[in-house]
Amino acid sequence: MVGYGFRGKILLVDLTKAEILVEKPGEEFYRGYLGGPGIGLYYLLRRSNKRVIDPLGPENILVFAPGLLAGTGAPCAPRYTVVAKSPLTGALGKSEAGGWWGPELKRAGFDAVVIKGRAARPVYLWIKDGEAEIRDASHLWGLETGEAQEKIRWELGDEKVQVAQIGPAGERLVRFANICNNLAHFNGRNGLGAVMGAKNLRAIAVRGTRSVEVKDREAVAGILRWVAENYRNHPLSAALHEHGTPLGITTNNAGGCLPTNHWETGCFARAEDIGSEKLIEKYLVKRGGCFACPIRCKRVVEIQEGDLRVDSRYGGPEYEALAALGSNCGIGNLALLLKANELCNRYGLDTISVGMTISFAMKCYEEGIIDQSLTDGLELRFGREEVLLPLIEKIARREGFGNLLAEGSRAAAARFGRQSEKYLLEVKGQEVPMHDPRVKSGLGLQFALAVNGADHWFAQHDPFFTARDSFGVRGMASIGLGEPVGATDLDHRKVRQVLYTSYLNGAYDMLGVCVFGYVARSVTPLDKLLALVEAVTGWQTSWWELLKAGERMLAMAKEFNARQGFTVADDRLPEKFFSPLKGGPRDGEPGLDPGRFAAAVRLFYEMAGWDPGTGRPTAAKLYELDLDWLVEK
Repeated sequence: MVGYGFRGKILLVDLTKAEILVEKPGEEFYRGYLGGPGIGLYYLLRRSNKRVIDPLGPENILVFAPGLLAGTGAPCAPRYTVVAKSPLTGALGKSEAGGWWGPELKRAGFDAVVIKGRAARPVYLWIKDGEAEIRDASHLWGLETGEAQEKIRWELGDEKVQVAQIGPAGERLVRFANICNNLAHFNGRNGLGAVMGAKNLRAIAVRGTRSVEVKDREAVAGILRWVAENYRNHPLSAALHEHGTPLGITTNNAGGCLPTNHWETGCFARAEDIGSEKLIEKYLVKRGGCFACPIRCKRVVEIQEGDLRVDSRYGGPEYEALAALGSNCGIGNLALLLKANELCNRYGLDTISVGMTISFAMKCYEEGIIDQSLTDGLELRFGREEVLLPLIEKIARREGFGNLLAEGSRAAAARFGRQSEKYLLEVKGQEVPMHDPRVKSGLGLQFALAVNGADHWFAQHDPFFTARDSFGVRGMASIGLGEPVGATDLDHRKVRQVLYTSYLNGAYDMLGVCVFGYVARSVTPLDKLLALVEAVTGWQTSWWELLKAGERMLAMAKEFNARQGFTVADDRLPEKFFSPLKGGPRDGEPGLDPGRFAAAVRLFYEMAGWDPGTGRPTAAKLYELDLDWLVEK
């Protein structure tokens, strides 16, 4: 059936059999699972023939699913989710991206693409206006992302084709290879590009010319206008437009929590040299954005002279890339970092894991654990600019020392020896993002509890809730978070805050909205988002229903991880975050308390209805969430 906001069709692709089918769920399916990771997890759990899945085997199910509001004209709602078992963590792989690909798939007539099997040779999937075919991609294999996108659009005769693809890193099964669309928007984490590579699937090209029907088009357009008229009046959304996320370099450095030299200190002497002001002054050519988003937080950079030329087609860096590849590796050369970011985008590499894996190797080198006999002669000291680009090239091509690093930092530690393990900064095998849990305790819970490994948007961030006039307290009182909680508090109120906002962020992902467009991170309030859902779908709904959908998605993810062998013991933090901070204004401040942190994790389990012994949702919780099909009789 075709409904308001959804197309009522799921594309099922078997690459082994070269077979394409269409499934048509009913409206009750969409009310329960909405879109994005809700639909993705449903199919991952329903269609997995094996309980324990080889992430790089043909049995791994790979799902691309736009959020419910994607493609409807709803503001700041471009996002789609890719779901599979992660080859980096062995747990759930779940990664979101903005851009235009998700809305284009909805316009092409499908709410998700579910892929299984492995093609006998390289292929790409071509979807247009309700039709799909598997096409040969042998001529694309080995190309960088820019050249591959050009060839696909030329071959299909349409420059408006949106291409989600992997690069050479995904083809070579680098464990943290990503998926990009339009060359500058990424499903960055969990190595899902390697899953595509293992399936011999180079790309999914999409073109849709049919609008997505909504119940009240005028109401949707009215809220879009409201966001366009008001985002400049909101300090957070205005700052995102003006500076983008690179603003975090100087603000975190001033706060003593900018990861520097593999997190040895929180203060980088050259932060100003790689921050947003310098980027705007020297290299910014325009502010980019996503489908139906007035805020335009993306940076588009270019360098046309000198040895480090940077192509604007590949967009520009986020805060995470500048910190992971820059201060985290002791490098303060902005032009070099822009080139490093571009290389990652050309090859299809997650910048966080690349930077963290390189900085881990640098730390081990400086501690005398490894030497040049292992590093292909490279002197891996912090601040050595000349090693950064060669290491990215080696990782992407799996050459020499790069082949070892391409497995991720946890696998590298197994080769370096046990004495290197104390320098690992990962959760469930995924390298931590560039945010310090010692100054935001709830973020520590996010890192530990996130089902897909260390994730800084599993829930909302602590500073949004620290005062009565904070953005989170003002914006989320209606869902029970109307009281301030200190940024470093770790009591029952903080646990509830993380729990509730994990459901909220789950709902955001299922709806396809960007956290940079909605409270607490940005301008659009919860009542307008609820009005959008009703205007798009025609449903009479509530935040109770939407938060329950977010909780349902999280319970499915937890159940999937349990089936892959994950337990409560995997919900932990690296030892680094229990040690004092060093450098800057916070020098000497204590880290997280291990006992209090363990108690908070256990309390989260109990609040969520997860069994603290088995690490999975209780049968009662699954029944309550209408997930009886997951209860093991």
